[in-house]
Amino acid sequence: MKRLLLLLTFSFLTINLFAQMKLNAGIITSKIAESKKFYTEVLGFGVTFENDFYLLLHTPNKQAEISFLLPEHASQQPLFKTAFAGKGVYLTIEVDNVNEMYKKLKDKKVDIKIDIRDEPWGDRHFAIQDPNGVGIDIVTYSRP
Repeated sequence: MKRLLLLLTFSFLTINLFAQMKLNAGIITSKIAESKKFYTEVLGFGVTFENDFYLLLHTPNKQAEISFLLPEHASQQPLFKTAFAGKGVYLTIEVDNVNEMYKKLKDKKVDIKIDIRDEPWGDRHFAIQDPNGVGIDIVTYSRP
C-alpha cells in the first residue's frame, strides 16, 4: 500500500511538474533591432522585456514568446554565445483566418516566400521569413 501511495504521489507531482512548462524559443543574433521591427510591425508582437543585449517579445494574445540574444555577450555562458547561422529553424504561427493574415501582409508588402495554398491534410498556409533567416509558416488548421 505504501508503495502504491508513493507511486501515485510521484505520478501526480510529475504530471504537475510537466504541466507547468512553457516554451520560449530564442535566437542568438546580432539583428536584434531588425528582429524587433519585423515581429512588432509585421506580426503585431509586443515587447515583454528589452535591454541592450536581450529582447523578449510576445504574440498579440500573449500566449507565446520569442527571444533574441546578442552573440558573444559577456553575460552569457559559451552555450549561448554562438550566433544562429540562418538555416534549419522554422516557426509556425496558427491564426484564425489565414486568408485575412495573408492579405494584411501582402498589403504591407511583406515578401511572401511560399504563396498561400491548401494541403491535402487540411492546412491552409503561407510562409514568410524573418531577418535572421527563420522561416515562419502562417497557418489555419482544418480537417481535410
